[in-house]
Amino acid sequence: MRVLVTGASGFIGTALCRALLKRGDQVVSWVHQSEPEVAGLERIDQLDHLEGAIDAVVNLAGAPIADARWSDARKALLLSSRIETTQALVAWMAQQSTPPKTLVSGSAIGFYGACTSDERVTEQSAPLCRDFSARLCQQWEAEALKAEAAGVRVCLVRTGIVLGKGGALAKMRLPFLMGGGGPIASGKQWMPWIHLQDEVDAILHLLDRDDLSGAFNLTAPDPARNSAFVRAYAESLKRPAFMPMPSFAVGLMLGSEASALLTEGLRVVPQRLEESGFQFTYPILENALLAVAKSY
Repeated sequence: MRVLVTGASGFIGTALCRALLKRGDQVVSWVHQSEPEVAGLERIDQLDHLEGAIDAVVNLAGAPIADARWSDARKALLLSSRIETTQALVAWMAQQSTPPKTLVSGSAIGFYGACTSDERVTEQSAPLCRDFSARLCQQWEAEALKAEAAGVRVCLVRTGIVLGKGGALAKMRLPFLMGGGGPIASGKQWMPWIHLQDEVDAILHLLDRDDLSGAFNLTAPDPARNSAFVRAYAESLKRPAFMPMPSFAVGLMLGSEASALLTEGLRVVPQRLEESGFQFTYPILENALLAVAKSY
């Protein structure tokens, strides 16, 4: 299979490309000139430079969602880096005499909104609140679904917090190693998570299964509350976790809107992924966090 990947140099993209290459697929990376070279990939900086047929596309492009306060300029970047890239991909597919058979396009559990509820949230659930993260994901998915008009099978991956050597845990690691970790706000908010290995395996699963389409929650079957998550993370590092971070402190760092990503959380579960027969390597949080700790 020849696969075009956007966001190939990112946390998830790098792991996915390695897995594709390992199993014998050809990988074409559409990246910006400023992004680092990824070993073993065919690289293009413009879709017009792409030669030869593409069997599938994995769209993971997008500026990091929680790396800065959500100013108007930051919101515009978060939108444009996702929407414009997806629009360009869909337009390119529509122009091909033989379009790719499959598009696996990124999204996030932010689709359901940044709020807190104990309700079990599946792919059939409607958004529980209408904040910026929900609007962002909904627009992103709507652009990806336009590829269906060209006969492309579209899978939308609504990803939770990805656990691996990098990503969200890399930002948490130093404070926890120094004994400064603890629950955020009430600690009662849900934290739907997935190990990086399962994230990659799930994307491969969707690429390979021609009978699957639509939205899929890429989260482990057993989401944890924030208090349980930080306790398990501290234990994996053999450190205490007794320094809570109040809501106002998160708000000072990220602003009121972006801070909701950490202070709020929904009980998102991977119903459709499990129904498709996908088997998680790390369904248990403690095992996933121990595996990450051992990777350092």
